[in-house]
Amino acid sequence: MPFPPQEVGRMKVELFADVVPKTAENFRQFCTGEFRKDGVPIGFKGCTFHRVIKDFMIQGGDFVNGDGTGICSIYRGPFADENFRMKHSAPGLLSMANSGPGTNGCQFFITCTKCDWLDGKHVVFGKVVDGLLVMRKIENVPTGPNNKPKLPILIAQCGEM
Repeated sequence: MPFPPQEVGRMKVELFADVVPKTAENFRQFCTGEFRKDGVPIGFKGCTFHRVIKDFMIQGGDFVNGDGTGICSIYRGPFADENFRMKHSAPGLLSMANSGPGTNGCQFFITCTKCDWLDGKHVVFGKVVDGLLVMRKIENVPTGPNNKPKLPILIAQCGEM
């Protein structure tokens, strides 16, 4: 018998729109539901964190396929790495998940520790300003094959404050 969903809390993030405006705007529109496909708002609401690696990162944002293979952006396809000025220097940083240079879309991850080996490969575009404990709760969810959480971790609500 499945367990009923439990709310684990809210994470508030600040976007680095002054440093990476295109990347920040892509994320913002997927949070607010402003972006529409065939007239229907699409974005992170109802999306899952599909990959969790303790002491590394939590990854989500694949509202296309839900498994880390989907790609979508407000720019209609993958978009280029804007710049690498911000570094993966601490826990709680938002960064673009990608499959190589110039393949940014809807997927993102939040660092759970310093990840300097990702510098120059993934664009940091924001940080968690409130809710690091929520990030830690997600980080500690049991996982199975491919680091998939054994319990669904859903983004129930998202938007702009």
